[in-house]
Amino acid sequence: MMRRREFITLLGGAAAAWPLAARAQQPAMPMVGFLRSTAAAGSEPLVRAFRQGLNETGFVEGQNVTVEYRWADDQDDRIPGMAAELVRRRAAVIVANGIAALGIKSATTAIPIVFTMGFDPVRTGLVTSLNRPGGNATGVIFTETDLAAKQLGLLHELAPKAATIAVLGDANEPELDLELRDIEAAGRTIGRQILVVKVGSEREFNASFAMILRAGAGALLVRGSPLFLTRRRQLVALAARHAIPAIYELREFVVTGGLMSYGPDIADAYRRVGIYVGRILKGAKPADLPVEMATKFDLVINLTTANALGLTVPPSLLARADEVIE
Repeated sequence: MMRRREFITLLGGAAAAWPLAARAQQPAMPMVGFLRSTAAAGSEPLVRAFRQGLNETGFVEGQNVTVEYRWADDQDDRIPGMAAELVRRRAAVIVANGIAALGIKSATTAIPIVFTMGFDPVRTGLVTSLNRPGGNATGVIFTETDLAAKQLGLLHELAPKAATIAVLGDANEPELDLELRDIEAAGRTIGRQILVVKVGSEREFNASFAMILRAGAGALLVRGSPLFLTRRRQLVALAARHAIPAIYELREFVVTGGLMSYGPDIADAYRRVGIYVGRILKGAKPADLPVEMATKFDLVINLTTANALGLTVPPSLLARADEVIE
């Protein structure tokens, strides 16, 4: 027969063990991997927008989900190792920009991938189709079929005397050559010569601008690229130093002193990525989530930079601008 003191001791020990057992049975918070080929500096608006999207689906970082951030600092050879690490860490979902998404796709066919990119994910093999991705990847693409042609037209309006327009492209971008063909066709339409200049790293920036000056180009179209976004201050400074009117794809260039931009709102794309991640964490499958197209495109003009270049912005162009920085 158990004595009363023994029973109380046993009962007290069991009660003390219950919270431990309950904690052990609670599932660990899911971990989301966040990988970009760029540097962390300058990416804060994208991270904020991503967190906002997560919040909209009921997930708060540090409360019911954790996020592991990885930045390749524009060194693409670091991406495979970072991708492999996130796979080993058993991330529940991995978020990646375009170049990083290709590396993640090579590392796993099981972990869901949610990407943002400016090129065709079907042509590069990330998904089977936009409506039915079919594998472990989906996301948001910020592209317009005639985006480059529109940018060229806007630049021509602002710098109509430029007989030659240079196009600066990142040689690492998967679809650059396709874009360049469209730009050259658009140049012929408006009767302008197109000078194509490709760079593979920031070390080639100075030489590329020297080439543009030697060719006598009167304006510059800078193509979209994670490298260019990270090094935007350097590119904007070079354009200012050499007094070349330039158009960029993203507002961030104009905020730092660039002349003009026309392109997608990438922060909004990252908010939508956060929503997709939340839906996947709740059980949705990437194969069933259609790849979304960015729908918000903005024209931003920096009047201070235009004045410094001696340019008069046509009233019709100002009237179409979504934002004018003075």
